[in-house]
Amino acid sequence: MTADTTKTAPPAPHHPHPAGVAAAERALAPDLARGLMLLLIVLSNTGFHLWKAEHGPSGWQPVDGGWVDHAVQFTMITTLDMRVYPLFAFLFGYGMTQLFLRQTAKGTSERGAVAILRRRSLCLIVIGLAHATLLMAGDIVGYYGLLSLALGWLFLRRGDRALKWWIGIGAALLLFGALEPVVSALLNGELGSLGDAGAEPGADAYGADDPSWLGAAGTRLESGLFVTFVAAPLSLVGGGFTVFLLGFWAARRRILEEPGRHLPLLRRTAVIGVAIGWLGALPAALAHVGALDVPDDAQSEAGALGLLRDITGNAAGLGYVAAIALFTHWWTRGRNRRGARAVTALSAVGKRSLSCYLTHSLLFAPLLAAWGLGLGAHLTSATMALVAVGVWLVTVAGAYAMERAGRRGPVETVLRRLMYRG
Repeated sequence: MTADTTKTAPPAPHHPHPAGVAAAERALAPDLARGLMLLLIVLSNTGFHLWKAEHGPSGWQPVDGGWVDHAVQFTMITTLDMRVYPLFAFLFGYGMTQLFLRQTAKGTSERGAVAILRRRSLCLIVIGLAHATLLMAGDIVGYYGLLSLALGWLFLRRGDRALKWWIGIGAALLLFGALEPVVSALLNGELGSLGDAGAEPGADAYGADDPSWLGAAGTRLESGLFVTFVAAPLSLVGGGFTVFLLGFWAARRRILEEPGRHLPLLRRTAVIGVAIGWLGALPAALAHVGALDVPDDAQSEAGALGLLRDITGNAAGLGYVAAIALFTHWWTRGRNRRGARAVTALSAVGKRSLSCYLTHSLLFAPLLAAWGLGLGAHLTSATMALVAVGVWLVTVAGAYAMERAGRRGPVETVLRRLMYRG
């Protein structure tokens, strides 16, 4: 596959051992977005660790607790659930294209650059499965590792025209997959019964309530294998690659590196994306806290409200990226950059996002799972959110210390050696 429309600069002298990006070459916005993304991810995962809580028809967020807990649940459904993963997918695709373009600009052949990314994808699949088995079944690294393996091979060397066509095809598949069952149920007068509130709660796939680590590991491995080798391919068939390819497209235009050149696009995306994302999840959030009376089936993962929440989550994820890029543009242009230390610490997390992501589980699992200290049985949605923020802050402190010392994250160091073969 060769590029059909994209032009590249004349190649630099060939480097037999391609190197990764130097610190001075990094743009702020992508790292800042990754640092914030990890806070959103750790918060969105909190429901999985509350293994004694009563879960609602969706099977994810608990329904018990006081008004503060309900406020936390409402906020998470509206702003986080199925809204963080599209943000992750966009940044993942963006980072892949950055690496590809950087390598080819240094003289690496396109085939060689794709080979580097292929090794990276295979490593991520292994890391993801190990993470799922040892600590947390809801791993997303292996899932995106498989997606990147397929999409990198298919699209990195394609031109803009092909990329735009497939983004359009993917968007159509996503809309059809979400709307077809809703329209069909509506025409048959069965909208309220669409879905299955009696399905096994999704939180059960995490095995957090198993007092045996070995038993829980078996459950987690099964879940990890399903997510990586079943859910990821199904996502490809259903258009789940769309936001990923949008990351490819945006990276070719350096939208996050040069936000000042794309302000109208970023403003529209931020406002429209966040509005659609939050409004699309609002019915599910209202039903969850009892403010909207709808059948339990409609609130389930495959129900009408769940489908509406999920499909609009893609818009929210893109809106979040655009908002972060706008903030970066505003902050870097300011004469007095207040909060410089906080911005540096947040971007330090983004530079070490894989290490920090795995550290979340390393801290969470032994503290919260039944096979560990079992604290997840005594927390509520609100107190669990506080613990999640505390865990994230621990990684912020660690990343900031490594940044000041000029050290990469440990997992990034190992991955870099495997990618570049020494």
